[in-house]
Amino acid sequence: MADRRTAPDSTQPSRTSRSTQRSVVSATRFDSQFTTGTGGLTNTRTRIVGERTGFLADTIIAAVRLGRAIAGFLRRIFLRMAAVVTPLGWTMLALVPTALIVGYLIGWIELIVVGFAGVALMIIAVIYLVGRNSIRIDLSIPHRRVVAGERAVGDVVIANTGRRRNLGVTVEIPVGTALAEVALPSLRKGRSFTHSFSIPTARRGVVPVGPVRTVRADPVGLVRRELQWTDVRELFVHPRTVGIPSMSTGFIRDLEGNPTRDLSNNDVSFHALREYMPGDERRNIHWKSTARTGTYMVRQFEETRRSHLMIALSLASSDYANDEEFELAVSVTGSLGIRAIRDTRTVTVVASEDTPEFAKRKVFAVRLLSTLTRTRLLDDLAVVEHTESALTITDVARVAAEQASGVSVAFLVCGSSVTRPQLRAASTKFPLGVEVVAVVCDPESAPGLRRIAGLSVLTIGYLDDLKQSLARAAAA
Repeated sequence: MADRRTAPDSTQPSRTSRSTQRSVVSATRFDSQFTTGTGGLTNTRTRIVGERTGFLADTIIAAVRLGRAIAGFLRRIFLRMAAVVTPLGWTMLALVPTALIVGYLIGWIELIVVGFAGVALMIIAVIYLVGRNSIRIDLSIPHRRVVAGERAVGDVVIANTGRRRNLGVTVEIPVGTALAEVALPSLRKGRSFTHSFSIPTARRGVVPVGPVRTVRADPVGLVRRELQWTDVRELFVHPRTVGIPSMSTGFIRDLEGNPTRDLSNNDVSFHALREYMPGDERRNIHWKSTARTGTYMVRQFEETRRSHLMIALSLASSDYANDEEFELAVSVTGSLGIRAIRDTRTVTVVASEDTPEFAKRKVFAVRLLSTLTRTRLLDDLAVVEHTESALTITDVARVAAEQASGVSVAFLVCGSSVTRPQLRAASTKFPLGVEVVAVVCDPESAPGLRRIAGLSVLTIGYLDDLKQSLARAAAA
């Protein structure tokens, strides 16, 4: 049977050759549209000379590139000069040429002498900037956290890493808002020198220390070059706290998990016996009563309240008469929080939130402080500050009561400006059964404890009064 397949006709182009021709035609059309190859190009050259080519266009582009290179070089020189030339130096740079030009024009010899004297001073100033010190400088703070009033020091260690004797250098150390200037001595090869300096800790906060920088300057003050050697170190100055014995807060009835009126099938406080119901656990069956009555009897318990302490600190300036009261309130908050953390209790510490300066409405929110460890809590308390736009103690109590559930004891810490009706209103924000204790910090009043309906008001004048007042209240 003959094969009906025939060989392709060489006179007709194949499919492959037809597709190749179409691509060649399309490419040819593209090249014909843009003969110079710059169509659609929007780089700097086309913005300057467009699609023009030739010697003139290349000359223009070369001139632009040369101008940009010179401008960049001059910019770098100016930035370097601006980093070392002082305002007095810029004034001298302006006055010296003026003095020389005017002196030669009017023949004033004294003015010419002044101009050349300025030139000599500028040359001497430049000589002071020449060279580099082969040194290594380290900054260390032995104790990164201290209590307000404790002594804190920092150490600057300079070592000569070069092969020759190093000349003395001047070191500047920014400490908070102050500046410590130290003149370090000359050192031989391989030698080091340690200088200790004091860090102010009169008030709690975070004190930035550093960066340490060396300064090279001429005696007149025309130039000044600074080299930074270290990063910024932070010193946390914690508020003062006082140790509170665990049983000092025993006057609060449910602090130790006293039973409530809620009944439960599983707890530690036995309440009564009742008949067995489907679903009760067999381990709660009281077999002696079951044998006596002939009916399965099970134990029923009272739920014990788990101690969940909340400490709310007001940051509103209107709640305090002065800064002394506010610092005392921060210390009280830290003392109560540390005691709760040491006792491994569930504790929540909150503070007022600020309303932004240009906000349309008042922001009702509280700031949650960390209670993972004592250090974390004190770190957060080190940076709190009272402001005019912060929530008052009444608003803080309202927001805190809404956000925190299961609170059994609430401490409201404020100043003497808060009135008794305001404290009473703050205590009503918490649900029934929550023991509310208002700690009023007032150095002008005698310490004491007053009980109002649903509220205990503890007034202290000094931090040590907190421990004594709580101990007296526990014994009462």
